[in-house]
Amino acid sequence: MAEYDGIVIGGGPNGLTVAAYMAKAGLKVLVIERRYEMGGGLCTERVTHPGFVHNTHAVYHMMVDYAPIFKDLRLLEDYGLRFVRPSPNMVMPFLDGSNICLYPDVERTCASIARFSPKDADAYRDMSALFQTYMDDFIAPSTYVKPHSIIDGVARMMQTQIGREINALAGMTPQEIVGDIFEHERVKALMLFAACFWGLDYDLEGLGYLVPLFLNRATHYQLSIGGSHNLAHVLGKVIAENGGMVLGGQVLKRIIVKNGVATGVELDDDTVIHAKQFVASSLDPHQTFLEYVGEEREGEELLDPYFVQRVKDWQWEKMSLLGVHLALETRPHLKAAENDPEIDDGLVYVMGYESEADVVRHFDAVHAGELLPGGGFNACFPTVHDPRQAPPGKHTALISQHAPYRLKEGGPENWYRIREQQADECVETLRRYVPNVTPDSIVARYISTPLDIENKFRDMVEGSVKQGAYIPFQMGSLRPNEECSSNTTPIERLFVCGASTFPGGMVIFGAGYNAANTIAEELGIEKWWSEPELVTKARDKGTL
Repeated sequence: MAEYDGIVIGGGPNGLTVAAYMAKAGLKVLVIERRYEMGGGLCTERVTHPGFVHNTHAVYHMMVDYAPIFKDLRLLEDYGLRFVRPSPNMVMPFLDGSNICLYPDVERTCASIARFSPKDADAYRDMSALFQTYMDDFIAPSTYVKPHSIIDGVARMMQTQIGREINALAGMTPQEIVGDIFEHERVKALMLFAACFWGLDYDLEGLGYLVPLFLNRATHYQLSIGGSHNLAHVLGKVIAENGGMVLGGQVLKRIIVKNGVATGVELDDDTVIHAKQFVASSLDPHQTFLEYVGEEREGEELLDPYFVQRVKDWQWEKMSLLGVHLALETRPHLKAAENDPEIDDGLVYVMGYESEADVVRHFDAVHAGELLPGGGFNACFPTVHDPRQAPPGKHTALISQHAPYRLKEGGPENWYRIREQQADECVETLRRYVPNVTPDSIVARYISTPLDIENKFRDMVEGSVKQGAYIPFQMGSLRPNEECSSNTTPIERLFVCGASTFPGGMVIFGAGYNAANTIAEELGIEKWWSEPELVTKARDKGTL
């Protein structure tokens, strides 16, 4: 029987993070992954035409400047990992040839907004400074520590001015927050989209504290040179160089539990692998507890009925993504670049919306299970910043459209029938803003529907790209529930570390990093890493 100190189930970004930290701590670690390629959402594939590579899931990396793994594991210094943060970072072009750009430089952003509303430009300047303070003093540090209980968390926040201000935002909807700051319809359109980019409902109360995060990050998105999978590849190297192993193509049958303690795993071919110290699952709660642990086994109750019900109550996201990936003969040029050439160098393009009402109509349609004709999306042209992702002189394009998993007509299976038509509509909308993406310029294309996401990634049920909805009772110390948000579980030596665990998904490495800390603390493993500087500063200021 094979034996390791620790077994990590799932080779996505958080599972790889746990394995890398534990391997560097001297433990013999095994990562088992169902797919034949590690990385989960860090997925870069050749899916269109020879020589073209496409980031088919994670593209915009939002916490490179904060996530502790980059410094702790020396991913940039020792492993050659590189990112680029284009300027402008986010662009919303309009059909009349005008545009709004969000730059890393605040004053340049203000100048862009001022073309529509000088008042909104001043408001952005003030908002940018305030939200940056929120990020540095609370939001980013709290991402990489264990969550407080709801009562304790609110009590702590009320002790500082920043905490009180962020707590006040929590009760507001994203649309209310944006509307309180800005007045021009086009400015509000961009800001509302940026605030709801990652599946936050525009009219949802209770999660307004995430709006400063998403609006701040709208000028901090970065692209991984060599493709998003390069980050997974580098984490795999860290694990291997420290004596660990990542095995793909492994189908799990069960997590072995003896006398309430996780002792290993059994694969579908009856192979048993023993874990001397821990098992960590980066899978969703349903798989981890209902499928692989089980409510009971051989007459022994393994999980409390109340806990089981909490797991069964877990909700997936209503909003998923339709992806259309294009291999292109030529570099895309925006119509709006005729008057503003540098917008051709942007990273995230928000297209198809002329007003805040257009954004709202699109999101309403998604929640109703409908596809809005001519609906907007975000787009990206990665090869503008990383030519190696296509043959010389060629380019790639990504269209990523918010879309429902459960279609009102025909259910999710209807995606198989309408995928080509919907992709055609997206490309036609793209062409309204980028005229040189003509039929002759498209070498090939690849379509990924919400149903394809579920089929590809078993923990993204119903196309839920964050392993579960962002709603009030599935966030903070309730993600995924009261017992597991700090990575421990009712099963001794079984830990959770996936996107369904606090702080959530979007490849921010919070769940994996926090789990590594929890495992070390619970098992008495000496940490080779120290507390992040941003966390220490926040503690000193009393904001954590």
